[in-house]
Amino acid sequence: MIEFIKIMYKKYEELFWYLVVGVITTIVSLGVKFLWNYFVFGHPLNPTVTQTFILSIVNWVSGVETSYPLSRKFVFKSHGPILKEMASFHVSRLSTWALDLFITEVFGPGIGLNVYLTTGISMVLVVILNYVFSKVFVFKKKESQSDEKEV
Repeated sequence: MIEFIKIMYKKYEELFWYLVVGVITTIVSLGVKFLWNYFVFGHPLNPTVTQTFILSIVNWVSGVETSYPLSRKFVFKSHGPILKEMASFHVSRLSTWALDLFITEVFGPGIGLNVYLTTGISMVLVVILNYVFSKVFVFKKKESQSDEKEV
């Protein structure tokens, strides 16, 4: 059984750490967002368009600044150029932030769903896209030496 767990961990290590980092990032970003909503806006269940926009910015900044160093170190174990990766990471996260903003604005003030439901809908889509963008565009693995010699 222990051997099976080791094999599965090795096979899915990156996904495992992505989920761990994701949980940490989610706790931080949602904690900051909902604390901001409580202390700054007085805890409305249906924030105004302006409040929703500000909460989205607060959520995004706290999430990205938590996620980048943890993803770099634990998920993708990157040793690439930090400034280039950081810029790519922030650009990719800006695109998913735009999706988050669209969802929270349309489903929240636009349709009238509460802030918790719109946040949940957005989170599912954003998490999936963030992984894809990080894997494909930000923390690209270079081909191994043996692969380069065969080409």
